[in-house]
Amino acid sequence: MSNSGNRGRRPQNGGKRLVAERRKPAAAKPAPTRKRKPRKRQQRPRRGGILGFFARILRFIFRIIYGLLWRGVVALLLILGVATAYMYTTLPDASAFVDGRQRGSVTMLDRDGNVFAWRGEQFGGLGDPTTVSPHLVNAIVATEDRRFYEHYGISPRGIASAVRINLSEGRGPLAGHGGSTITQQVAKLVCQGVAYDAEQWDSETEYEADCRRGSLWRKITEIPFALAMELRYTKQEILTIYLNRAYLGSGAFGVEAAAQRYFGVSAAEVSPQQSAMLAGLLSAPTRFAPTTDLERSQNRAGVVLGLMEDQGYLTAAEAEEARNNPAVLSEAATARAGGYFADWIMTQGPDFLTTDTTEDVIVRTTFDPRMQEAAEAALEAVFAEQSGALTEAQAAIVVMSADGSVRAMVGGRQAGSGLFNRATMAMRQTGSAFKPFIYAAALDLGWRFDDMILDAPLTIDVPGSGPYSPTNYNGRFVGEVTLADALRDSLNTPAVRLSEAVGRENVRTVAAQFGIESDLALGPALALGASDNTLIEMTGAYAGILNGGSAVTPYGLIDLRLLGDEEPLIGQGGGIRERVVSEFAAQQLTYMMARVVAEGTGRRAQLSDRPVAGKTGTTSSSRDAWFVGFTADYVAGVWLGFDDSQSLPGVTGGGLPAEIWRRTMEQVHEGLPPRPLPMIDPIAEARPPEEEQPVTGIRLPGAAPNAPDQSLGGFLRQLLGGN
Repeated sequence: MSNSGNRGRRPQNGGKRLVAERRKPAAAKPAPTRKRKPRKRQQRPRRGGILGFFARILRFIFRIIYGLLWRGVVALLLILGVATAYMYTTLPDASAFVDGRQRGSVTMLDRDGNVFAWRGEQFGGLGDPTTVSPHLVNAIVATEDRRFYEHYGISPRGIASAVRINLSEGRGPLAGHGGSTITQQVAKLVCQGVAYDAEQWDSETEYEADCRRGSLWRKITEIPFALAMELRYTKQEILTIYLNRAYLGSGAFGVEAAAQRYFGVSAAEVSPQQSAMLAGLLSAPTRFAPTTDLERSQNRAGVVLGLMEDQGYLTAAEAEEARNNPAVLSEAATARAGGYFADWIMTQGPDFLTTDTTEDVIVRTTFDPRMQEAAEAALEAVFAEQSGALTEAQAAIVVMSADGSVRAMVGGRQAGSGLFNRATMAMRQTGSAFKPFIYAAALDLGWRFDDMILDAPLTIDVPGSGPYSPTNYNGRFVGEVTLADALRDSLNTPAVRLSEAVGRENVRTVAAQFGIESDLALGPALALGASDNTLIEMTGAYAGILNGGSAVTPYGLIDLRLLGDEEPLIGQGGGIRERVVSEFAAQQLTYMMARVVAEGTGRRAQLSDRPVAGKTGTTSSSRDAWFVGFTADYVAGVWLGFDDSQSLPGVTGGGLPAEIWRRTMEQVHEGLPPRPLPMIDPIAEARPPEEEQPVTGIRLPGAAPNAPDQSLGGFLRQLLGGN
């Protein structure tokens, strides 16, 4: 049906139109919240195969290592904290570490009271950063630990840098540069608080070497000790310990001792260039010591000055001024004189006050720097003129006064201390230099300088050794000669005849009383210097002839006192001892020895302005050459030879030894007015022509087989030279 058919019809509901019921709008319901689904971690696609297997293993290992690592770090920090805390409780007051001496020192003064040598550990007065020169503190900090005021005892950056440098230079990581802070260096200086124990170490030297040994374990234990010191002490206190205990070469411990040792000034007065030189010693004290190599030490100081400039401690102008005027040694340090003399002095006093002293000792000596310089210069000049094998020979010189006070000593051609001292230690045959003691014995027994003696072939039968037949140096004989002529020309057979005539025992007694304490030969070769003696013994014995016949004890120590004391503990008033021969005998012998220099074998020892007396000596095969002589003021002895006793080609005592003696004594006597020798006037003492010479002597054990007259009278005339 169509809709048009329904028009006009009432609706079945009573004619009401159907209208939609109007409703109140419903309250809006909240929109339901959407639950966010958990975001799934994007997983890497698992690798399959062998690569994936190994990757999983590596990740597993890494997680284990990481876990162990952070736990290990925590454990190490706990251990470090406990160790640091423990060491903190054991640290004493800082003052206990300031002076670490185990032994004392010996400071030697020359005859004018000036320091010329040191032995043992040198410690200066206490210094701290407020009393020493600020330049010195700045130089040390700039060189050794630029972040000293910032760190807490260790510097990981410094250690890493040191390891890198060591590896780049081909060394082990801990060999060479250590990267230690000043605090760590102090830990090493105080041996990490471990005191010296005689039962644990054989010596203090071994103890100190062990403390400075840079092992890995010691490096590790330095860390908590350094941290403990930083907690216990102030930076100033740590630096004070360092300033007073650091070794700076040449036996000097602490900056005060080093400043005095090298520059002769207090550490409070050192200049920037001197400060730089001292700071430069800390890394290698022996290598950079200015007494060893001044130029190298100055170059090192230049590096330190650059560091001071870079870190703002010096302006560019100040640094340039210091570089242009480098530090130099004091006069005493420059001289480096008296090394052999100083070593000898250390044997002259009691051990507990010299070599083994635990106190600081001051020794006043007889040493004369001017004479020492003269002896060293003469030796150097003579050897500079030589060539060939002689350039390798050795020599020794001793200069002393008539009372035995030693003024200079050269123990060899090398300079320094602790060397073999040929003047006091070398036992060498003396040759004809021994003959004056034969003549001294004879003159004291009544012989005269103008008595006659025979120079002719001679054979003596020595029991157990067979015949002994001395000859002269030139192989010729001259017949009858005076004693003076026999000594002048150093004739051998007259010396042996005279020794046998007066008795070998008498000769040995006279020589021993004059100070020749070494074993003397028992046979007739005694007369020709077959015994081994030292140069200082021989020179001291000749001093006895110079002083008129009294023995002397060579000495160099005048007095010894402890530092700070006024009264000496030991004093020496002179070396003259008992009389050995009469003054007249000594005066005759001096005249005879003066003829040796004026006319005989010792002519090269003549001085232009004053008389000289002396005697040459040359041993068999020319292994040793001697000249010992004196003026009215001083006596000196010279020995020349090889340490291995090889022959000296073409050298006799009247050659190079006499030349060295002359050049030494020319400078020794410079400025001294000439004085006559204490000797007889040969004209006034001459024997009247009509006076008969007494026949005095003994028969030799075994007459010479070629003696022209075999009668007793003829034999005595042959022996004694009588007419």
